[in-house]
Amino acid sequence: MAEQNKLTPAEWEVMEGIWGLKKQVSVRDVVEHAYPNGEKAYTTIQTIMNTLEKKGFLKREKIGLVNFYKPTESRDSMAQVELSQLLSRVFHGSVPTLANFLMDSDNISLQEIQTIKDMLNEKEQQLRSQS
Repeated sequence: MAEQNKLTPAEWEVMEGIWGLKKQVSVRDVVEHAYPNGEKAYTTIQTIMNTLEKKGFLKREKIGLVNFYKPTESRDSMAQVELSQLLSRVFHGSVPTLANFLMDSDNISLQEIQTIKDMLNEKEQQLRSQS
């Protein structure tokens, strides 16, 4: 993984567009896929992608006159790093403290609580079958 730096919000947004295409991409591909209504300028995306390459999050290959990029890390691995850093920084590495914080939120619905219960039950069964 690119050890220096982490992704800024703008870089996450561009990376989401790249991961969503699931192939080697040009700047034009990302602009057309992630910003179909021209929400971001081509040059802005190009600058962000060049920064991502310098940081080691993208690898560039020139084919003809066009630069193509591919991510060096999967979305899941990047999300894991971000979550681990948040967990460590904000919740002192405690998953139960994070879960308690989420449960205390006024934004959680009964349906979301049931979904979480189902996920916990499934994970518990999976772990029990491994031991």
